[in-house]
Amino acid sequence: MTTIAVLGNGRVGSNLAAALARAGHEVTVADRTPGVADAARTARIVINATPGAGSLDRLTALREELRDKILVDVSNATTDGPDGLPADLIYPGSSLAEQLQEALPETRVVKTLNTMLFPVMTSPATLPRTPTAFLSGEDPQAKQTVRGLLTDLGWQGEWITDLGGIRTARATEAAVLFVPHVIRSAGFTPFAISIAR
Repeated sequence: MTTIAVLGNGRVGSNLAAALARAGHEVTVADRTPGVADAARTARIVINATPGAGSLDRLTALREELRDKILVDVSNATTDGPDGLPADLIYPGSSLAEQLQEALPETRVVKTLNTMLFPVMTSPATLPRTPTAFLSGEDPQAKQTVRGLLTDLGWQGEWITDLGGIRTARATEAAVLFVPHVIRSAGFTPFAISIAR
């Protein structure tokens, strides 16, 4: 059992919080209220499920609360098109995860679960083909801890690929640019990026 704070109570945050609580973790969900700082301070792991466009400012304000914590970043920082779907990356040539790690040097940032629609995050086996969850981060122990959380969410070990350092997050974050085109062509049905070998 791990104490986890999920920042963001939208579809992604609520879905992750419910699944992690079912797996036996002690989970607190916080949004923009003053309780965010308290939730981050008392948790061992903090999950960033806030809208990516504002994540850097929100989390930089929690620098002290996030010191020595694992920050699991599942967000993508994009501008929205007229239909509300992702249009462009806010940090081209970089990534939200890299920006967070630079701004929070005493926090261990791990990027994951950002290459799929939110239902797949907690139910990967419901897809007819095997999805892939990627890990990006500088700290091997933090990535191992996050791998354990993914296992609790139903991800099998062979479905998880460690891409390396935090710089690799720019590749997985760029995958969000597939999302509007896939949704327009096939509707809002669960999908994920998958590496076929």
